[in-house]
Amino acid sequence: MDSAPRSPNGFLSALNSDDFELIRPYLRTVDLVQESMLVEVGEPLRRAYLPHKGVISLVVKLAKGENVQIAMIGRDSVFGSFSALGDPIALNGAMVMVAGIASALDVDRLRAAADQSATFRATLVRHGLAVYAQIQQTAGCNAAHTVESRLARCLLHAHDLSGGAKLVLTQEAMAQMIGARRNSVSLVANTLQQANFIQYSRGHIEILNIEGLIKTSCECYATVKAQYNRLLRPRCLS
Repeated sequence: MDSAPRSPNGFLSALNSDDFELIRPYLRTVDLVQESMLVEVGEPLRRAYLPHKGVISLVVKLAKGENVQIAMIGRDSVFGSFSALGDPIALNGAMVMVAGIASALDVDRLRAAADQSATFRATLVRHGLAVYAQIQQTAGCNAAHTVESRLARCLLHAHDLSGGAKLVLTQEAMAQMIGARRNSVSLVANTLQQANFIQYSRGHIEILNIEGLIKTSCECYATVKAQYNRLLRPRCLS
């Protein structure tokens, strides 16, 4: 089959023309507003999001109220694959970490397309597996690696997903990204800035040295990227 019209979103661009037509009439462009909650844990997820720009953070809320990030979804994939394939009740919260835009459609439409086409369903399953692989790696990373390497990993990943070197992230957001305290994040961000890897001021981050961040990051950045390349080939982030 011919490929669907190219899209900034990796899931949409991976669909063949027939599969793309199953959802094309129902896609709507929406703004991803920074810090807005797309769904809370335990709520039914009614809308799937396919970012063109921006980053969605999947979070787990702990008893004391703090949120810890377990995965990020950006222009590489789709938020809502698990709900479309199984239980519509959200197992985690989802918040917009980096503002942007996305295509959106009802989860019911996504589920109907998966039921109608085996190739559509297979693509959706691969994207769900890729997110699951990221969740697993993040759990191991937060348990075993330093704050510095974890922050470098998350900044690199956010850069890849958002498609830009400039990010707007508060210290609280960065602490949530890596499961650390704000004062620890502040010290590490200052260290990365002194090394000229980033420029950081009042929540605005500009990545200046990708290679420096890669050397500072743990192996988890490359591991997750390799998993995505394997599962989402041929259309994945370079």
